[in-house]
Formats: sequence, structure tokens, C-alpha cells
Amino acid sequence: MNLAIIGIGKVHHIMNPGSENLFMKAFKTTIPVFFGYIPLGMAFGFLLAGAGFHWIYALVMSIFIYTGAGQFIAVTLLAAGAQFIEFATITLLINLRHSFYGLSLLEKFSGVGKVKPYLIFALTDETYALLTTTQVPEGASKARFYFYISVLDHLYWITGSVLGAVLGSLLNLNLEGMTFVLAALFVVLTIEQYYASRARFPFIAAIFAGILSLLIFNPENMLLLSIIIGTLILIAHEKTIKDKAPPGDKQ
Repeated sequence: MNLAIIGIGKVHHIMNPGSENLFMKAFKTTIPVFFGYIPLGMAFGFLLAGAGFHWIYALVMSIFIYTGAGQFIAVTLLAAGAQFIEFATITLLINLRHSFYGLSLLEKFSGVGKVKPYLIFALTDETYALLTTTQVPEGASKARFYFYISVLDHLYWITGSVLGAVLGSLLNLNLEGMTFVLAALFVVLTIEQYYASRARFPFIAAIFAGILSLLIFNPENMLLLSIIIGTLILIAHEKTIKDKAPPGDKQ
């Protein structure tokens, strides 16, 4: 795929002679996302082609929108003739959770220089999971390492979605169950985060918030609300720990 080749070429162009190992480290780190994004991106491409759109739509949307859930919903909205304001509003609401991600990455993204705008744009759930659980190799450039992870994940999604759109326009396929790839990918990344983290309370808080949201709200509206509930629980927990800490240990 030409776009993937161009993207990889740009990545290697900014490397210095000693950074090839860093790129390979990033590539190995993103392998779980590769196995999730290729089939999931293909599922999106299949749906887009099934709705009667040219594969170029998959390419443009995956480059400039790059939001899995938003792109799946966009297929329905485009097919129904929705207005731009409707599409923009729904996309904003779906991805509002990324504001919470951004707050937790303020320190990690400090000092990354000119790649920071792209890191912010390319921040997906899966990329966030990798950035928060993977240590930058000792002595390596944090900016380059984070950029390699982000751009590789982005290229996987572009490749999968375009491949699916092209094949979908040529083949008549049964897509039942394919979107479960996303749920499976989240499970794998959550398990990796669990073993990479010493803190266990955030996982307990997340499970509690999810169950509570499902009991109180309907499944369509529980995602953002569960994030808010989980965040409030973590804030309260942090405040409790600080209140119990000896005076000299409080910041």
C-alpha cells in the first residue's frame, strides 16, 4: 500500500543512525494493536463498501478522523444523509472520554517537541494503553518512541480499513461477529496494563464503575458515565490517601 510505504519512509527519514532499534522496539510493542486493528479496520471497510461508498472514503476517514467507533457510526449517518453538524456532534460526544486521557498524559507528553500535535491527534484507546504501560528504553528519545508507536498504530488502522473497503467492493462477505475484535483487543490490553501496574485499586474502581453504570444507565449511554464515575472514585481515593498520610509526606 503506497500510503503505508510513504508513512514508513517518513518515519525512517527522521531517525538518526542509532534509532533503528528504537523503531523495532516500538514495532514489537504495537504488535497486539496490529492484530486488532487490521481485522477491525477491515470490518469498517466492509461496512463502508456495503453502504455503497468508494474505498477512497475509508482512506480519507482513517487518515483525518481516525476514530474507530466514530467511523463505524459515520457509515450509518452518511448512508442516512445526516448533516455535518449531526456527525460532528455525535463524534464529539463519543470521543469526549479522550479529555480524561489527555489529563493523565500531561507529564508524559511534556518535552516531546514538534511531534506533540500528532501524538494528541493519534491518541486512541489502544495507543493510550501502550503509552501508559510501556517504558521508554533507557537513553532513548521519548518523543521518537511515542511517535513511532502512534504512527504505527495509525498505519495499521489505515491499512485495515482500506483493505476491507477494497475487498468489500469485490466480495460478498458475512460480517457477523467481526466487530467483537474490538472487545477482544480491549481485554488483552487491560490484562497487560494490570500486570504492568503495581496499583490495583484503579482496576477495582473501573470494574465497580462499569457495573454501576450498567445497572443505572442503559448500555448505549454508560461509557462516558462510567468514566466519570470511575474518575470521581479515583479522586476520592487519592484524597483519602493524602488525608491519612503523615503531615511531612503531604504535598
